[in-house]
Amino acid sequence: MNDLLRNFTAFIFVAVFLLGGCSAQLAGSDDDSQAIRYGIASMPQNLDPRFATDASSERINQLLYARLVNFNEALLPVPGIADWQQTDDFNYIFRLKPERLPFTNGVPVTANDVVATYRFVLDRKSLSPHRQSLSMIESVQRVDDETIKFSLKQPDPLFPAYLQLGIMPASTASDKKPDEKPDENVRHGSGEFELISKKQNRLTIQRRSDKQIVIFDLVKDPTVRVLKLINGEIDLLQNDLSPEMVAYLRQTEGIRSLQRRGHNFSYIGFNLNDRYTGDKRIRKALAHAINRAEIIQYVFQGAASRAESVLPDSHWAGHDQLQAYPFNPDKARKILSDLGYGPENPLQLTYKTSTDPFRIKLATVIQHQLKAVGIEMVIKSYDWGTFFGDIKAGNFQMYSLSWVGINTPDIFNYVFHSESLPPEGANRGRYESSQVDSLLATAKKSSSLEQQKSYYRQIQEIVHSDLPYIPLWYEDQIAFTAEDIQGYRLSANGNYLSLNDIQRSKSH
Repeated sequence: MNDLLRNFTAFIFVAVFLLGGCSAQLAGSDDDSQAIRYGIASMPQNLDPRFATDASSERINQLLYARLVNFNEALLPVPGIADWQQTDDFNYIFRLKPERLPFTNGVPVTANDVVATYRFVLDRKSLSPHRQSLSMIESVQRVDDETIKFSLKQPDPLFPAYLQLGIMPASTASDKKPDEKPDENVRHGSGEFELISKKQNRLTIQRRSDKQIVIFDLVKDPTVRVLKLINGEIDLLQNDLSPEMVAYLRQTEGIRSLQRRGHNFSYIGFNLNDRYTGDKRIRKALAHAINRAEIIQYVFQGAASRAESVLPDSHWAGHDQLQAYPFNPDKARKILSDLGYGPENPLQLTYKTSTDPFRIKLATVIQHQLKAVGIEMVIKSYDWGTFFGDIKAGNFQMYSLSWVGINTPDIFNYVFHSESLPPEGANRGRYESSQVDSLLATAKKSSSLEQQKSYYRQIQEIVHSDLPYIPLWYEDQIAFTAEDIQGYRLSANGNYLSLNDIQRSKSH
């Protein structure tokens, strides 16, 4: 056991001992002893699927709202609440399944609701961040109560995979006002769970099949999350833990451990309109200055794998031949020296991250590595809401985030198309490439997935060369549960869908 783990273990022991007699002070106020409590690092920012973009919101919205299309393990589209038929290159007919759940107010989900949800997002006035990813849609029409017709501007063999919006009641989805109060219009969903309440630090949902309550408790500090799990105040936590905490929990009696390889993509993003980070030469120097292998080995203790693109190699549209930017501090120094930077005149950059201790630790390691080549990186950490707001607004030089829940190569359209600027997309760095824009358009017109794959591989090559971000790694999915929690499984993208099956053992 290394010193850091030993110290952490000692701290945990003391903390648990001190907290043993005062658990009521840390425990939540909910009286339902059968509720399953999930400790999370950040609260969802928006429970309206028309506007949600952060990972926490997307994961919870999957529980609250049904979708027309889901994905299998190979990340290919499969029916959600609707089957579909392609009638010709430009038209698709979707038929709602008879066994679909109604909205939580008992009103059936009909074609009107599907049409209203998609028409809202397609309306430029809505300012939905998902509009750009659905730009291939010419029209959405109701055929009858059970049937919807989608007509496309151009053929796209992957079209069903883009229909990922959670279906909302037509009465809500038709509201053309921007989403200024995101939690007021989401009471009636169509998913496996119903929203019960949302407070500043707590979100309560109820499984519709058996009334099982699941409570998401905001616990920002990972050490406190660990303590709450050990102390029985939460039943489940997932990710956002240091390797030392992971190691300790694996040795803790009464705690179950789960782990699998993940494909959530971590990266360093740049403001390309900035004088310094907009210079490709500087971004290249940064890429050569960061020792990703060392971070994966020593910081993650192997619980991550190196990444070169948003899509993992295993994805059908992935690219396994991208040449990595090798760790080469001498090359980084040479680039910076040619630009006039050196020990007497270091390049100064600002890096934004959240207040999560592990994310700050990662930033500190990167800061140290960059300092070795003559870059003075200032770390600024903010609470999640402020941090994410700054990123969407383009208020940064450098930042680090992860893309989660990526199923389709349309991520390239959403993130790298020149017109996908927030709030209508996620091109937060303001990347512009006429080549990428053209290839994206061509890929959409392709008649087969093999053709699309070829174009998406070209896009990945261009993006990898242009370096609008530095690809870092894919983090493993890691979770811990109380011993009496059964049925929880990890997905590669870290979604919460297995909450549909989770149970507390009857012996509890």
